[in-house]
Amino acid sequence: MSVAAALPMVVTEATAVDVCRLSPSFVRVELASPALADFGVDGPLLDQRIKLIFPPESGELPSFDDVDETWLSGWLDRPVHERGHMRTYSVREVRGTGAATTVVADIVLHRHGSSGPSGRWASAARLGDLLGLVGPRRGVPFGGIEFAPPGGASRLLLVADETAVPAACRIIADLGPDAQGAAFLEVPLTPDVQPVLAPPGVDVVWLPRDGAPRGARQVVAVRRHLGLPPTPHLVDDAAVDPDLWETPAYSSSGEPLPGGDARQVPAGALPGLYAWIAGESKVVTTLRRALVTELGLDRTQVAFMGYWREGVAMRS
Repeated sequence: MSVAAALPMVVTEATAVDVCRLSPSFVRVELASPALADFGVDGPLLDQRIKLIFPPESGELPSFDDVDETWLSGWLDRPVHERGHMRTYSVREVRGTGAATTVVADIVLHRHGSSGPSGRWASAARLGDLLGLVGPRRGVPFGGIEFAPPGGASRLLLVADETAVPAACRIIADLGPDAQGAAFLEVPLTPDVQPVLAPPGVDVVWLPRDGAPRGARQVVAVRRHLGLPPTPHLVDDAAVDPDLWETPAYSSSGEPLPGGDARQVPAGALPGLYAWIAGESKVVTTLRRALVTELGLDRTQVAFMGYWREGVAMRS
C-alpha cells in the first residue's frame, strides 16, 4: 500500500475528463483519478466540501506522489508561485465506481475581470488538464458537511448565492420525498438558472440579479417568506464578520454548543424550522440578524456560512 493510500483522506492529482460550460457564470468539471476509488462518505453527499488545488502561473502542479501526513505543511511552506492555489468546493456529484470513480464540481466564473485563480483556470479548462484534489476517504471521518437538521425539524430554509448554489442543489437532490420547505438561490444572470429536481414540498425560487445589487432581491424574498417587512437593505460593513461560520455544532465565537443526536428544535420562534444559509458574508450576516435578532431563532435551528467576502481575496 502506498503512503498516500494510508492517509485518512484522499490526496491526489486528478485529470479533467469532461469540461462543460453550464451557463455564463458556471463551468462544470469532472475529475478522474484511480485514487478516487476510495473517495466517498458514509451517507448522502449533502454539502460535502473538498479542496481543489489549481496550478500556479507556471502551469505545473506540485507532485502528489508519496504524500504523507506532513504534505499540507510542506505544501504551505512552498512559495505560491510553486505550490499553486487551494480553494474549497462542494461536490456536485460522484459518478462511477472503483478506479473509474469521478468527482464533479461546479466552478463560478465571476464577471468584470474579478475571477481569481480558480475562475481563470476554469475559463480556459480543457480535457486532460490537471488539478490537485483533497477529499473524504470512505469510512474515515473527514468533516465538511454542515447541513444537519436537528431532531424535530419539519421545514427547511435554504439560501445560497452562486458560490453556494452547487452545495444547495446537492442538498436538494439528497432530500427525502417528504421534505418540506423553500430554497432561495441567487445567481448573477437569468441564463444561470439550472434545472433542479426537488421534492414536491420544496419550493425552489431562483433569483437572478441581472444587474441588481448583490443580495437585495434575495434578502427581500427571504424576509417576506419569514413574515418580515421586505426591506432590501444589508448591514453596514462594520457589522460584517468575514469569517462568519456558525452551525448547530460549531460557533465561530468559540461558545460551547449542544451536539450529537440530542439536538432538538425548540418550541420557540418558528418551531420546526431549520435554516441553512451560505454565500457572501455581508448577505449572510444580514439574514443572520433577521433570523436570530428579529425572529429569535435558537442556534440549534440555523447554519450560517460566509463562503466569501466581496472585495477580500481568498487565502490559499
